[in-house]
Formats: sequence, C-alpha cells, structure tokens
Amino acid sequence: MLTTRASDGTLHSRAMAPVGPYTPTQASLVFVANRSSPKFDEIQNDGHVNVSFYDESTTNWASYCGTAKISQDRDKIAKHWHPALSAWFGDLGDGVHKGDQNDPRVALIEVIPTEIRYWIATQNVVTRAVNVAVSAVTGNSAAPGELRTITKEEVQLLEGIHNK
Repeated sequence: MLTTRASDGTLHSRAMAPVGPYTPTQASLVFVANRSSPKFDEIQNDGHVNVSFYDESTTNWASYCGTAKISQDRDKIAKHWHPALSAWFGDLGDGVHKGDQNDPRVALIEVIPTEIRYWIATQNVVTRAVNVAVSAVTGNSAAPGELRTITKEEVQLLEGIHNK
C-alpha cells in the first residue's frame, strides 16, 4: 500500500506493486503510475509517504517511511516498463495516449526510504497460535517474531554501496 497525504491532511492508501529491484542493495522503491491519478497532486503537496507490505501466510510485514519523487524521464520509464503495465493506462484512441511507455500519462514514483521497519515471524503458524493463546491466558506479551529497523544512516550506506 502506498499512502499519501492530501492538502487537507487526510491520508489515502492504495495498492501498488513496485517494479524491480534491479540491484541487491536497492532500498528505494519504484512504481509506474498514471499521472491522472490524485496521488500525484498529493505527492506534489507533501512528498512524505509510507509504503507497506504484508504477507498473510507468514505475518511478515514491512513499512517504508520516506520521500516520494515523481519523474517522467523516458529513459528511466523504459528501464522499468513492462508491456503488462499498459493495462493500467488503456488506449484513448487519440494516437498520443496509447497506454504504452511513451504515453504522457506514464510517470514513475520513486520512494527513497528514510526508515524501514519490518516484522519477521520467528515461529511457524502453529507455534505462533500457541504463543498468542498462552500469552492471553497468562497475561504475558506474545513474542512470535522480531521487529527490526533499518535506519536512515543504514539506508544511505546501502544505497552508497550501490552507487559505487
């Protein structure tokens, strides 16, 4: 889910799938999106965003807090383009808005994380259920996983390694 903030302060989330990553150390997220969407006005108003992921089968999740940048750089779009993405744009039949990588509606949203928090389940589904049930009965806190944080400095180090 990509969450943006409207000019009145309300938060809006929508399901988005990032393209890539293209290197093992890439911490930023890149999304191909339609410029006609309100999310672009929201990002231009306030570039602070959150992107979250959840895996129901494991209960693992990740939350990226960061800044979004918008780009219509055709070389970058070509790098990230896949023909299946045209389904999100459609051909307007005017010869310009054809739903391909050259369509002027096509843009990239790059989210540069300032912090990444994530939860890793350390127990299987049965053990997690038992842990939660026992904790509920005993009054203890359940601990079926670990909360971890990648700091801004660690993100910068990771990206710095990528840039060298």
